Amino acid sequence: MYKKNIAGFTLIELMIAVAVIGILSAIALPSYRDYVLRTNRADAKSALLNTAQAMERCYTVGYNYAADDCKDLVPTGMTSPEGYYSIAFASGQPTQATFILQAAPASGGPQAGDKCGTFTLNHAGSQGVSGATLSAADCWGR
Repeated sequence: MYKKNIAGFTLIELMIAVAVIGILSAIALPSYRDYVLRTNRADAKSALLNTAQAMERCYTVGYNYAADDCKDLVPTGMTSPEGYYSIAFASGQPTQATFILQAAPASGGPQAGDKCGTFTLNHAGSQGVSGATLSAADCWGR
């Protein structure tokens, strides 16, 4: 009588492999999600900076941010280039001498759960956030 060698995995080996994969997934997926959220913030920053630059160019023509030509730079329902954020003026803005732009995460979009909330940028270049659990410096990357 001779024995045949049987190749394969035992149930214990298979369960150990599944456990290792589960542990790695539990660590990797949240880190990946945070990385994606942080990367998508660039969409809000670039949209705000480009719109603020256009507002400044408009201001140099008539010295009035509230002129119709300047207000038309931010139409109702404007979204950022990638569509992750809605761009709008803050309430009561713009005035003749000031403007405050906001980039709010698009409702139901992937940025809705972001810790930075709504990005803000004003005529003086001050960058801020509202509704955030992180500081403006952390969100803007300063």
